[in-house]
Formats: sequence, structure tokens, C-alpha cells
Amino acid sequence: MSRLVPIGLVAVSDRASQGLYEDKGLPALREWLDVALVTPWQAVERLIPDERAVIETTLCELVDQHGCALVLTTGGTGPAPRDVTPDATLAVADRVLDGFGERMRAVSLQYVPTAILSRQVGVIRKGALILNLPGQPKSIKETLDGVFAAVPYCIDLLGGPYLETREAVIRAFRPKSAQKPAAG
Repeated sequence: MSRLVPIGLVAVSDRASQGLYEDKGLPALREWLDVALVTPWQAVERLIPDERAVIETTLCELVDQHGCALVLTTGGTGPAPRDVTPDATLAVADRVLDGFGERMRAVSLQYVPTAILSRQVGVIRKGALILNLPGQPKSIKETLDGVFAAVPYCIDLLGGPYLETREAVIRAFRPKSAQKPAAG
């Protein structure tokens, strides 16, 4: 039996982390990945407050200690003073992948004009890809639908696990030279 691929899922919310309301970001991330991925995976989840030091520590833990090659955050990407997820993400990054932030905003702008206020980023930390997603379940799905096709190949290039997707949901793009032959 193959080992489950650990994927970090982080919901950033002061109120949800205090139990003042139910977090809907983590369930939305789990649901989307369950439907989209063929590769067996396991969520490594965290529900944390909008505190820069806590976010930085959490991202480092998921990559450095748990071996997550992919970490998806939800929440804390706007312009409000407490929205510090992108700042924390950039602080722990080795490199920035500008195209992810640009594409995530472009996707969201198809639905709401306020997407221009988003500060979402995509970064590399060691051999992992970290993506900041919006906080609302509908927006999470729309954004993942718009960017995830590039995620598996990015993870390949970083030396991570080969993620396979359900093509009816999202077709992962890889150059022919990077595709594994179909099993069977």
C-alpha cells in the first residue's frame, strides 16, 4: 500500500479559532481535494488566529516537520489590518511564484470586483508549494478550479510526490516528457 501524501490545510481566522463561529474553509479545502485528487492523500489541518508569528510557525511546521509538499491556506488575504496571511507566507518563503497570485486574482475578478483587494501569494518553501486562498467556500472552489492545473507539475519540479487528478474535475497539465505512463 502506498503512503498517503500529506497536504497542509490552514484556516486563518481569529473568530473561528476562538470557537465563535464554525470554520468553513477547512471543510471546503478537504471536499475539493477529495473530489479532485486520485492520489491518496491525508490532510494535516490547522485552525489558527490571524497572528503573523503563529501563521509563520504553522507553515514552517507543516513543511519542515510534516513533509507537506503542498500547503493551502484560507483566509486573511485582504487589506484589513488583521489580514496578515500573505505577509507571514512571504516571510517563510524561499521564492515567490508571482503567477499564482496573479492568476488567483484574475479568476476571482470574474466573480467579484473586490477581488482586486486580495493579496494572495504563491510561494516555495524548501520543496513545498504554499498557496493563499480566499476564505469563503465558493471562492475557494473557484480559485482552485482556476489554478490547480499547474499545481501537480510545480510539485514535480520541486521534487515532491506525483499528484494525479481526476480529469473530469481538473486536468493537471504536465509536458509530455513529465507524464508518467498510465498504470494498467
